[in-house]
Amino acid sequence: MSHYKTTLANEAATQALGKCLAHALTPGMSIFLHGDLGAGKTALARAMIHAAGHAGNVKSPTYTLAEPYQVRLKGQTVTIMHFDLYRMISADEFAEAGFRDEFNDSNICVVEWPEKADGVLPEPDLNIFLRVAGDGREVELHALSAKGVACLALLKFAPNL
Repeated sequence: MSHYKTTLANEAATQALGKCLAHALTPGMSIFLHGDLGAGKTALARAMIHAAGHAGNVKSPTYTLAEPYQVRLKGQTVTIMHFDLYRMISADEFAEAGFRDEFNDSNICVVEWPEKADGVLPEPDLNIFLRVAGDGREVELHALSAKGVACLALLKFAPNL
């Protein structure tokens, strides 16, 4: 499966999707989160990071651009790098900060506002598009690599339960 689309009735459904995604992650993945302000990108990332095993606070990296979180996935220590590029003025800032080095076979990179670093970011394994739809959200997941397809194949999500 390379595409999945559903409606999320509320924030609890967004959190449930994040939890299910966490169980389908593999080291080396990159996930790009797309959507307007308030679409649920940070809520989804936060739920994913918590479900992957981070017990502490997951803050939005709006001002720091990046926050690392150490988790254990399938018995392996993995760093989830959470990027929020909203405040970046140019894609060069991303490159100059050395963030491209974080995209490797060991880390999982979750990027909010990836369009701010267009042309500098490597291609994602998974694109997630969130749109406000009434009180809920529409969400589309597009796999762009073998890792992305494997992630969607492992995804066991029953929305809005």
